[in-house]
Amino acid sequence: MAPSYRDTLEHLRLAFPQPVSDPIHDSYFVHSIMRTLDQVDALKTELPILGPIVPGDFEQARNATLPTGVSSVEAVTSELVGYLRGMTISGHPQTQQNVIPPPTIPSLIGVLLASLHNPNIAWDEYSRLVALAEVEAVSITARLVGYDPQQASGAFTFGGTGTTLYGVKIGLEKACPQAMQTGVSDDVVVLVSDAGHYCAHNIVGWLGIGTDQLISIPTTAENEIDLAQLADAARASVASGKKIAAIIATMGTTDAFGLDDLQGIAALRDSLVDEFQLSYRPHIHADSVIGWAWSVFNDYDFKCNPLAFRPRTLRAIAGACRRIRHLALADSMGIDFHKTGFAPYISSLVLVKDRADLQMLRRDPRQMPYLYHFGDHRPGMYTLETSRAGTGPLAALANFRFFGEQGLRVVLGHIVEMTQLLREHLEGHETTTVLNRDNFGAVTLFRVYPPDVDTFAIKRQEFGDPAYRDTLLAHNDYNRKVFEYVHAEAMAGRGVIISSTDCYRRTQYDEPIFALKSYILSPFVDEGDVETVVAKILEAREKIA
Repeated sequence: MAPSYRDTLEHLRLAFPQPVSDPIHDSYFVHSIMRTLDQVDALKTELPILGPIVPGDFEQARNATLPTGVSSVEAVTSELVGYLRGMTISGHPQTQQNVIPPPTIPSLIGVLLASLHNPNIAWDEYSRLVALAEVEAVSITARLVGYDPQQASGAFTFGGTGTTLYGVKIGLEKACPQAMQTGVSDDVVVLVSDAGHYCAHNIVGWLGIGTDQLISIPTTAENEIDLAQLADAARASVASGKKIAAIIATMGTTDAFGLDDLQGIAALRDSLVDEFQLSYRPHIHADSVIGWAWSVFNDYDFKCNPLAFRPRTLRAIAGACRRIRHLALADSMGIDFHKTGFAPYISSLVLVKDRADLQMLRRDPRQMPYLYHFGDHRPGMYTLETSRAGTGPLAALANFRFFGEQGLRVVLGHIVEMTQLLREHLEGHETTTVLNRDNFGAVTLFRVYPPDVDTFAIKRQEFGDPAYRDTLLAHNDYNRKVFEYVHAEAMAGRGVIISSTDCYRRTQYDEPIFALKSYILSPFVDEGDVETVVAKILEAREKIA
């Protein structure tokens, strides 16, 4: 006789965490997780990847169908582990690949706890004390960057793009009151540097401002926005009758860790208000999703240097802090804990200096008749998202509690120290040159050249002299070949995984500059791993000469 649905239901119930205390089933739950972790651990070798690299058959994936019968926890978890094959291990000392850090154990437990009981932090009725975790994380971050925590507010959102989306939307409401209700009827512009994140294009498109109204401002040799050209563009826009929805200050560009002069941008904004007698204050949003973490050094004693950083490391940290310490001048900012906060994806916070700014996004309660009848905390009344997981806040708070100020200084300082060591080694060879020498984060952009090239002069020549166009393009191809060799060696276990960028910036005659890219974010990286990068670069140069 075929089993009744109740028989199947009993089997299905075992696949859920039990709603009442059941030590035996809890042991099964823990064992299932441990067995899964054992299978992941079995994929680890000396290589910086999990298991073999298996090409994805996307055509076959498009033919996937729903199974007819019920499976088991064990079978499903084994299948899921298989999807990790070929993944880069972000914490491996031989991984220096883009801005992806290894998450800490406390932050992973924060995600597990939030996933286990599924709080929705749109409303404290659905999240209880997990809602406090968000408020506490906001308060800690506000104090860290220099905001008044009693006046500031914020919300965790769907990523760095989400944080900038909130910032520009708030600015749009300031420039065009009631735009939420009546739409964007005025001519509006948004200004950002040409090294700013491409999400700005998405945001102005999705908000209805239009990508044609995004004004891209050239950057200086230090990869920061050119204040003089920003001033010219802003004045020209306002003089022509357009409104400035937002100025996006990039506080740590993705490729070079360029830091815009936020102090200068704020002074420019204030002068525009006075000069043109504006009825609104153009909103400044700091895209600080990477650079925010350097705020832990704002009150570091650089003279006494209690953590005994090397002089070059100390100078690099101080070089970043000279700009990061002005973060509080921004009206809002983006914080990615899943970048320089060592939390898993996704843990992103949009932070506003004045909590009243978020109320401009507030919806009429009559639009939500089944929500927010009571409770003390109802951010869902103004957030874009209706559902917001508690994973991001718990992961961020876990790391704040774990690291403290001292721990964050130590781990960031070590990463900067390894970055500076890499630059020392690269600059110690006549065949290599560092491109972002005046940027002080965890990323190093560099190029390697064939024999008989004057690497002391070529960088300037390629950037500014159109007569070197063909030389630049040839050297772009040369560096691509170097990258391909280094990458292949790393995949074979004979090197370090690094990244590259097709256009770290454009020349003065509008050609892209290809760069090799090391992004050190693993606390396990040490000097030997740095030396391996340089050795492989020089080896590649010999192989492709």
